[in-house]
Amino acid sequence: MLFFLGVLVVVVGVALSIALHEIGHLVPAKKFGVKVTQYMVGFGPTIWSRRRGETEYGIKAIPLGGYVRMVGMLPPRPGDKPGELRTLSTGRFSQMVDQARADSMEEIQPGDEDRVFYKLSPGKKIVIMLGGPLMNLVIATVLITGAITIFGLPQVVPRVGLLSTCVPTTTPTLAVPQPVCKPGDPVAPAKAAGLQEKDLIVSIDGRAVSSWDQVTAAIRDSKGRDMSWVVKRGDQQVPITITPAVIERATFDDQGNPVAKDGKPVLSPMGFAGITPRRELVTTPLAQAPKFVWDRTVDTASIIVKIPQKMAGVVQAAFGSGERDPNGPISVVGVGRIGGEVAALDIPADEGGSWLKLEQLVLLIASLNLALFVFNLVPLLPLDGGHVAGAAWEAVKKGWARLRNRPDPGFVDVAKGLPVAYAMSLVLITMSVLLIYADIVKPINIFG
Repeated sequence: MLFFLGVLVVVVGVALSIALHEIGHLVPAKKFGVKVTQYMVGFGPTIWSRRRGETEYGIKAIPLGGYVRMVGMLPPRPGDKPGELRTLSTGRFSQMVDQARADSMEEIQPGDEDRVFYKLSPGKKIVIMLGGPLMNLVIATVLITGAITIFGLPQVVPRVGLLSTCVPTTTPTLAVPQPVCKPGDPVAPAKAAGLQEKDLIVSIDGRAVSSWDQVTAAIRDSKGRDMSWVVKRGDQQVPITITPAVIERATFDDQGNPVAKDGKPVLSPMGFAGITPRRELVTTPLAQAPKFVWDRTVDTASIIVKIPQKMAGVVQAAFGSGERDPNGPISVVGVGRIGGEVAALDIPADEGGSWLKLEQLVLLIASLNLALFVFNLVPLLPLDGGHVAGAAWEAVKKGWARLRNRPDPGFVDVAKGLPVAYAMSLVLITMSVLLIYADIVKPINIFG
């Protein structure tokens, strides 16, 4: 039941994100006088629609996108008279472009000649086409800021999470860099000293502790000497003496992989107490929220840039024995599945419980909006970034003509980019189908 509830939350979140994205286009288009005939959420057959004024508002059956139909998206070919369309070529792509022009011109009714998109100034075109992606950025910013400042993020804190039962004496290997306990291993120092789960570490050897890094550094550098700890247990402060063991442990690089030499892990003597930290929700100051959003946006952009090469891994996983990359692309089906798994998690109330699951669902929807924001900025038709690029090029041409006192060069003929748009659409459809298939037969495993 909780799984399906999580999926439902994601589906509603995706639908609202798409609807607001299209509102980001709709509002400035109407503000600038462009005639908008349709505002639709989804593709395919229409489930529901209602006309208000000159615009039909509706919901379609396939919730994988949406659109706002603006009159006059494509300009007439230079030299064509108003309402006239000359066919200059019999080539397949040229015929497709001519048909697209004809369809665009048919939408222009008497009296709409000055309400077409292509006659807008380049600046207004950019505002309209950026309205959708910027709406997704606003949604993501609001959701992320609210989540990290109100609920907080799970962070490691200087509180005891789990206690090891022993000091492992097995020599680490590349296959097993962190050995487990075996019969006869000595009792772990923390357990022997009487440390308990949920104890808050207040100080070590008289120095106040505010982070788990301080705890691990003190244990690592202890070299087997006695350490005086003070922990807070309930309302009491309890002094504890711990004598960490010194064992040979594997070293790891920044990516968390064991460092190897001659086929063996590189070992280093370190103090070992046998404790792992606890994770708790820690709120982020509001002033730090913009940096957090920026960092997540950069991370999202780095993933999208690598989509072409990561799709090879998706194919191998979907049709072979490989595993999915948890940082790779996923479809809306995969997003919904992750939402269901989040809702079904069994999280104790003292570790966040249902509030933590709700926050993770909110952050999941925020991440989706960041992806929509970044992906739609790609300067290729039919994406919003393609239209923005066309308008920007038009502004450059007009500005250069003014500087050189030359005649206005006219509108940029974005129709010439339609073959690229058709090819891009085919790529996006193929990629979407492949990702949906992969998310069904070989879903990304995040929670083990």
